[in-house]
Amino acid sequence: MKIFAINHINRKILNLLCSIPLFYLILIQSSCAPSRNSEDLIIAGAGKIKSLDPAQANTMRTLQLISALGDTLYKVDNNGLLIPQLADGLPEIRNEGLTIDIRLKKNVFFHDNTFFNAKSMKFSIERFAEIGTLNYLINDRIKNIETPSTHLLRINLTRPSSSLVGLLTSINLTPLSPDSYSNYKNKFLNKNFIGTGPYKLSSFQEQHQKITPFDKYWGKKPLNSGINFISLNNSSSLFGSIRTKEVDVLLSNSLEDIQILALSRLTKRKLLNEGVGSAIEIGYITLRSDIAPLNNILTRNALAYTFDRELISKKVSFQLREPLRSIIPPTLNKYSQPIWPKYNISKAKKLLAEIGYCKGEKLIIPITFRSNVPADKLLALTWKEQIRKDLSDCITVKPEGVESTTVYKQLSKGSFTTVILDWTGSYPDPEAYLSPLLSCNKIINEKCLDGEAVFSGSFWGNEDIQQALNDSEREIGPKRLETLNNLEKMALEGFAYIPIWIVRPRAWSQINITKPQFEANGLIRMDLLKRIKE
Repeated sequence: MKIFAINHINRKILNLLCSIPLFYLILIQSSCAPSRNSEDLIIAGAGKIKSLDPAQANTMRTLQLISALGDTLYKVDNNGLLIPQLADGLPEIRNEGLTIDIRLKKNVFFHDNTFFNAKSMKFSIERFAEIGTLNYLINDRIKNIETPSTHLLRINLTRPSSSLVGLLTSINLTPLSPDSYSNYKNKFLNKNFIGTGPYKLSSFQEQHQKITPFDKYWGKKPLNSGINFISLNNSSSLFGSIRTKEVDVLLSNSLEDIQILALSRLTKRKLLNEGVGSAIEIGYITLRSDIAPLNNILTRNALAYTFDRELISKKVSFQLREPLRSIIPPTLNKYSQPIWPKYNISKAKKLLAEIGYCKGEKLIIPITFRSNVPADKLLALTWKEQIRKDLSDCITVKPEGVESTTVYKQLSKGSFTTVILDWTGSYPDPEAYLSPLLSCNKIINEKCLDGEAVFSGSFWGNEDIQQALNDSEREIGPKRLETLNNLEKMALEGFAYIPIWIVRPRAWSQINITKPQFEANGLIRMDLLKRIKE
């Protein structure tokens, strides 16, 4: 097993790792007293990082780390404006929307000291289109990519695609060094990363990554001398680590809501700093629409009236998770009003009675929750109790816990009647929420046979929705938003999903560390974190 270079690791992280799992005792052997660089920071979160390949990355923790190791062509600020990063100006759209020209910054180095240019960006996009786990985002939109000059990237499209510009802000399209990835054009490079970002990777293990500032970075240098990015096994370990000052910064992923509330209260007492980002993660329930009992639209419609979101928010999250009646985050769809049904037991009962329930026959509904996500279980149990109280003569809810990895593997196989999930778009745009839930390449009688609606577990497809998705690609500005708003109204007619809540990302730092600052994509700026001299 590869051993960390001890003289580069912070004393606090070693004390923490030495006190928790046996894995780390083996990993660092008997050395728990290294020298300490006081400027190095420890950031903790949940979940192992098994791959640092942006073509494979799909967890917020992995994307958080890659965001420090790489850059994107553009970012979206908190006002929704496109901000050039590696691009040297805004994209130029020509040829009736079929050509996008992007000029690139000069004198930008990769971590292997090779130059970033149009050919390396072309290599990275084409590699993602070939092997990316989310390559449906590109799908068949790109006809080819040209490099007319060293720092000019030309993307030729098969059809106009207004959402493609937003896709260029996605961390999954972070440029990689063609030299370092020459043997990985068609396969993933999991344990290394060679990008252009403010940090370079110094060491990698699934539960501990060390990054240090890149001395040839083109932009502003990080305010700290390096970061240890660690994973702890459960919410109790995470919560305890920030309370006992074993870590400098804590990410909110996988914390229980009562722990988030406790940390927020410590912030009010000025014992911690808390950063809160824009709400971009939606929590929802997928209904499998192609088999009984949910192949009846009236049944799905009835269930949509049975969720008291305000009660659920209060009981599950102490109102930290805000009620949501849309599958698009409000920050990305400011012109749309909530459209999913409000809680209404009388309407639910009326619909159920129409199809033969509530008269001696009950609708049996299994609801699958991810057993390693605390809020999921509380949501399932709260709904079960609510149904028992209000609709016991009509519905019986049967919660079942399944580990999240298994849930994701089984979704497209149709293993779940209903399942609690969450989603954060790959880039901040309404289309990044609608397409992954609703797009479908082959539809027969409103059953999706091939497409994202299969992978989402709903198996519901609609030809008009697919046409609206295509139409939106030819539009920009308010007209495009209007089309997407109408598209969500069409989705409501299928009741294949029930949005429940919206979640704000949070992070806490010790009082002697600067407050975490969030970007529009829900990730913190690790380069802005620094120790405050007392």
